[in-house]
Amino acid sequence: MALSLSVLQRRKASGFTLIELMIAVAIVGILARIAYPSYTDYVRRGQIQEGFAQLSTLRAKMEQYYMDNRNYGASGTTCANDSSASGWNGFTATTYFSYACSTSSSGQAYTITATGSSGSATGNTYTIDQNGNRTTTQFKSVTLSPAATCWLNRNASC
Repeated sequence: MALSLSVLQRRKASGFTLIELMIAVAIVGILARIAYPSYTDYVRRGQIQEGFAQLSTLRAKMEQYYMDNRNYGASGTTCANDSSASGWNGFTATTYFSYACSTSSSGQAYTITATGSSGSATGNTYTIDQNGNRTTTQFKSVTLSPAATCWLNRNASC
């Protein structure tokens, strides 16, 4: 009988106590509170690179258009508005951004705007002009006044 009592006591003593389980849950919760915002910021930074790349590509195309036509398009209208640019001048949306372009100064200036339209890129707005000036007008759904003079991707300062 002494042997079976010893085995019964060992079985009763094995396993986790409620306190040990609560400590483990608290540790996992703390790690999740730290890790999740970092992960979502990482995803956002990856998605906004698409906008930067497309803005740079469109700027190069606009400069080629200017070389061929001596203007960026009719003033106050869509950029690159003739048939020679019909393959790319629709400024079509990509996965995470939509694009718009407008001209000014009698077709001698333009501004291309990329607006986050899906995913974690939503709430970010970037522009580039004929001089290559990069600005951020909205970052993480906060409108910047004045606009930042760079393309923000990590924090709200250049």
